[in-house]
Amino acid sequence: METLKGTVDHIIFHNDKNGYTVADFDVDGQMVTVVGNFEELKEGEFLKLTGFWKEHQSYGEQFQIESYALDLPTSEEGIIRYLSSGLLPGIGEKTAIEIVNHFGADTLDILDNHPDRLSEVHGIGKKTLDKIKEVYSEQKEIRDVMIQIQEYGISSTYAMKLYKTYQSDTVRVLLDNPYQIIKDVRGIGFKIADQISAQLGFESQNPKRILSGISFCLQDCYSRGNTYMTEKDLIEHSASILGVSREDIEFQLQELALRGDVRLEFIDDEPAYYPSALFEAEDNAALSMVRLAGAVFEMQEVDIPAMIAAYEEDMSIRLDNRQAEAIEAAIENGIAIITGGPGTGKTTIINGIVYIFKRLGMKTVLAAPTGRAAKRITETTGEQAKTIHRLLEYDYSGDDDFPSFNRDEENPLEADAIILDEASMIDIVLLNSLLEAIRPGTRLILVGDADQLPSVGPGNVLQDLIESNVVKVVRLDRIYRQSEESMISINAHAINEGMMPEINNQSDFMFIRTMDPDKVLDTILDLVAWRIPEKKGFDAMKDVQVISPIKKGKLGVISLNKELQEVLNPAADYKKEKTFGTVVFREGDKVMQIKNNYKLKWEDIHGFETGEGVYNGDIGNIIRIDEYNKTFEILLTDDKKVVYEFDQLDELTHAYAMTVHKSQGSEFPVVIMPMVGGPPMFLNRKLLYTAVTRAKKMLMLIGPQNYFYRMVKSGDTNERRTALKQRIKMYGELNV
Repeated sequence: METLKGTVDHIIFHNDKNGYTVADFDVDGQMVTVVGNFEELKEGEFLKLTGFWKEHQSYGEQFQIESYALDLPTSEEGIIRYLSSGLLPGIGEKTAIEIVNHFGADTLDILDNHPDRLSEVHGIGKKTLDKIKEVYSEQKEIRDVMIQIQEYGISSTYAMKLYKTYQSDTVRVLLDNPYQIIKDVRGIGFKIADQISAQLGFESQNPKRILSGISFCLQDCYSRGNTYMTEKDLIEHSASILGVSREDIEFQLQELALRGDVRLEFIDDEPAYYPSALFEAEDNAALSMVRLAGAVFEMQEVDIPAMIAAYEEDMSIRLDNRQAEAIEAAIENGIAIITGGPGTGKTTIINGIVYIFKRLGMKTVLAAPTGRAAKRITETTGEQAKTIHRLLEYDYSGDDDFPSFNRDEENPLEADAIILDEASMIDIVLLNSLLEAIRPGTRLILVGDADQLPSVGPGNVLQDLIESNVVKVVRLDRIYRQSEESMISINAHAINEGMMPEINNQSDFMFIRTMDPDKVLDTILDLVAWRIPEKKGFDAMKDVQVISPIKKGKLGVISLNKELQEVLNPAADYKKEKTFGTVVFREGDKVMQIKNNYKLKWEDIHGFETGEGVYNGDIGNIIRIDEYNKTFEILLTDDKKVVYEFDQLDELTHAYAMTVHKSQGSEFPVVIMPMVGGPPMFLNRKLLYTAVTRAKKMLMLIGPQNYFYRMVKSGDTNERRTALKQRIKMYGELNV
């Protein structure tokens, strides 16, 4: 490691979200390009940098920082450059020289302890002096606090985050309760706070540490899809993480419950603990669902069978009895669930419901949990659908951890009926937000496949609603959509029943058996780049989607994206590139938006329309990288052109391959998936079924057949801990 000291001359690039910065530093009169993460940087600051030199293929030699600290120069030349950098108001190079000529090596001591003496220098009047004193005093406070913090071994990045939050109180807050920073400082979690606590000398049995550690362990609910943890699991997990006794955990757990930070409930006569926010979401959602289910609309003046017949005649179709029942259920009930696998006619039913509500003069809105799912329902129905976030008017507070909506009980949605597609993907928190915004008298129709993977977030909403037996449910089990020759839907239903499907490599459902992971990879690359485009006529970029059950490893999404990029869009002199972290984005790359951005502007390339909103799961291609303006131009699959700033690249990832979860809500002409080994709690039947049902025209599975067999035979061993079903039953029995 080397150490440099210098003044920030020019900030070339700074990403506010992750702190990544490129800047020119004046180091003893020489310009040095410095790269790394800075929480905040100001031109003119003098810093001590620790790091190493590296060679960038396009920009030459750069200094990569590992840590930094505010410092002051020691030489007279350095002091002149520091004073004239623009950091202190009213001091240019000429005045800086005069100050140093007057005070010499004592200049900084004068600034620290006798700043009024600056008036001895020609050209510095009272007004300028007051501004200099104010700014320098602020800089001195930052330096002093940062020095104190870094003496405790706290990194420069976290030190600056802490100072920005607490300013002069930083050290006091840390010494009083370092775990307070988890709540107050964005981006700092328990593990970092615990490291800081240890450096400050806090003992492992400190009550503040245990309280914070229990809360941290309970947050596992969010990542595991649960809404609560049993008392036994929470105590064991917390004791293991914190390295303290069960008795210590039990005592502080009572304190957390008394403070209202967690909620103690008895589920199936067993004590369990909820994060307070998840308890409120689950309990409120259950109550709202019971009230919706209790609303029955007697449409005596409406001949529903006649209206269904009119829809059939206009569309030149014939509904079976179950499909007609689904439409009737949606019209007559406050809430109805329509569930079925691929090809069972869910879209046909949605169209029928919309058709009849229109005839009745009722306002219907359509929504889905993701942008891609909303786009698909728009395409299949011809009616505008929105994401749930957009429907509820997501509040752009800048805090993604705690989203809020403008639509709620006081400002409900103006609709007679709400149809929510891909309902298996909605989590309990988002469901509760939706239910809060539904006014009395509005119908809610949930449409989805209950056999697919549940939401990424906490809860098992669709399954719990169905099993509550309080909500009207219509199950569709007859396949219509695909041709009789298609084996995709037939085998998907077999997989869903836990039966080994019929595999015929002359059909659209194919399995290529190989035990060698290297051969699996080579086969995928060969199929995507050559065999499928040449022999089947599909476009490798537009029509073929590789899906993997895992993120890491040779056959995981991260590795597959790199390998597929090299065969589908290799580097070339005429293609510009931009490196972001470990990812190389290249002109021509297939990329995907990975978070909703409702403010990102787009333009239809045909010149018909402009608007705002790019959604999680939207796919496109990089058509231009503009280094001068620091922008990407991306053409989405629906012919919308979007311009991204370089500091928005954390919203993008390559899309040659994606996880099964990320593919949910979408369909692709051709799907290719490697078969990989792993624990059945993750690699199970639901995951396989969800992947298989993404394919419309061709599915290719590649790998060992025993992995395939295990997934087919593995039920949902990772059952989620939720109590929505029990709460709905309880409120239903109370007739609330």
